[in-house]
Amino acid sequence: MQTVVTAKLKLNTTPEQFKALRTTQLAYRDSLNYVSQYAFEHGKMSNAVRLQDATYEEIRLRFHLPSQMACSVPRQVGASYKTLWTKVKNNAVHRKEGKTKKRYKGLDKAPTFISPTLTYQYKKDYTFKKEQQVSILTLEGRVIVPYTGYNKHVALIQRGAEIGASKLWYDKPKKQFYLLVSLAIETADPTPETHKQVAGVDVGMRYLAVTATMQGDCTFHSGKQIVPKANHYARLRKRLQKKGTRSATRRLVAISGRERRLKQNTNHVVSKRIVLQHPQSLIGLEHLTDIRERTKRRKGKNAKQRKANRTFSKWSFAELHSMIAYKALLHRSMAIKVDANYTSQACPKCGHTCKENRPNKGLLFVCQNCQYTLHADLVGARNIAMRTLLLRQDWRGTGLLSVRAFCVGR
Repeated sequence: MQTVVTAKLKLNTTPEQFKALRTTQLAYRDSLNYVSQYAFEHGKMSNAVRLQDATYEEIRLRFHLPSQMACSVPRQVGASYKTLWTKVKNNAVHRKEGKTKKRYKGLDKAPTFISPTLTYQYKKDYTFKKEQQVSILTLEGRVIVPYTGYNKHVALIQRGAEIGASKLWYDKPKKQFYLLVSLAIETADPTPETHKQVAGVDVGMRYLAVTATMQGDCTFHSGKQIVPKANHYARLRKRLQKKGTRSATRRLVAISGRERRLKQNTNHVVSKRIVLQHPQSLIGLEHLTDIRERTKRRKGKNAKQRKANRTFSKWSFAELHSMIAYKALLHRSMAIKVDANYTSQACPKCGHTCKENRPNKGLLFVCQNCQYTLHADLVGARNIAMRTLLLRQDWRGTGLLSVRAFCVGR
């Protein structure tokens, strides 16, 4: 079984190498926008083969991209158009079913590629050399650049990991290039015999994650200090964008990514703690597909309604789930999805389910049938743990998991 991780390598470039990489990045971005405009003008085409046949020569001639890069551009644009077509079709279905009145406008004009991040194919556009050096293709030929990175990732690159495609990413505030390399790592196949323990993880805003086991153990990962700080960065960015002056724009560049990095780092820390607390376990995660649409507030005054909906969109729970999933595989555990319906309203003792079990939708859970009282988030985590246990029992009896394993490497 393979698990895919991303190694972030810092490239220590000379001024000449920096200029060559930056020029290549910008040419790649311009070629993406050219192909995107062509696809839009020819029926919003998403077929990568047809796009390549029609634009390959022009890409080589106008933007001077090497052959492999010129092949990567139509594939990337085609994939973007396929994603947009999927959203258009899903939106049409949802409008027909009455789930939404808004029409998706992603294909009303040609998608514009703003980020200069470009894709490299391993052994074609880039290769690794000895003494922590990497050979990278540019418009002016190959450059050999020394790199540094996380010691474990560097060791995987040098010994045994299957190396895939990479992305050349430019950190504009720091004026620094990074190479994001995809690494496939072999992990042991999970079985019911190796995963005897189960744990449930409930995510939320007051507590980013609450874990519970069938033995009564529980852990609370609070967002009390982190969430207000992330919200502060969001408000600051909004004020600066509204001001629109040159000094405000410079300030936006300086603080760009702080909110995103804060959330990402917090999710990394929380996911690592959860996985290390539950080795060789089956970790249950809520199935949160369309959670924002299901929890969207549709009643009330417009200002309050928008504010409530923004509150539910503050944290990237899908990112936290994906981090738990791939870290679990690296530590001989596995994360799976379970049904998230009524996990915070169902009594884990008697099974009685109703909205009144959560008085004023607060943190206290009081069962209206048996008067069982507990922290509401812990109730959600225990219900998820019990549903995970049922799936493990089915797995042991039938040899098959009745839900798809939620892991990055599959």
